[in-house]
Amino acid sequence: MRREVLRAKLHRAHVTRCDVDYEGSCLLDADLLDAMDAWPYEAVEIYDITNGARFKTYLIPGARGSGELCINGAAAKLVNVGDLVILCCYGQVSTPPATPPIIVLVDERNRVREPAPTPRGA
Repeated sequence: MRREVLRAKLHRAHVTRCDVDYEGSCLLDADLLDAMDAWPYEAVEIYDITNGARFKTYLIPGARGSGELCINGAAAKLVNVGDLVILCCYGQVSTPPATPPIIVLVDERNRVREPAPTPRGA
């Protein structure tokens, strides 16, 4: 049996833009993708702390160091600029993970708070 477990989480990030006219996805500062050990186009679930909305989309890399977190497409109607969100990446495993999930904490400008997390396998 395979089970879905939390692999990485970006906790309490601020939405910086919403673009309903874009085809879809979540544009995220490439530094934050790296901190989460996430891949471009990887599926992500987003939980809006501010209003309770929950949805699934995929990640696309934004400019490094920009702090950008832009929700695109139809999901842009579920959030507002300034909302606090949690981004979660999950993985399927057949045995319990040997390491805990990566938890990335950010400041009010979506910069990784020190110390930066250690990616799995590093």
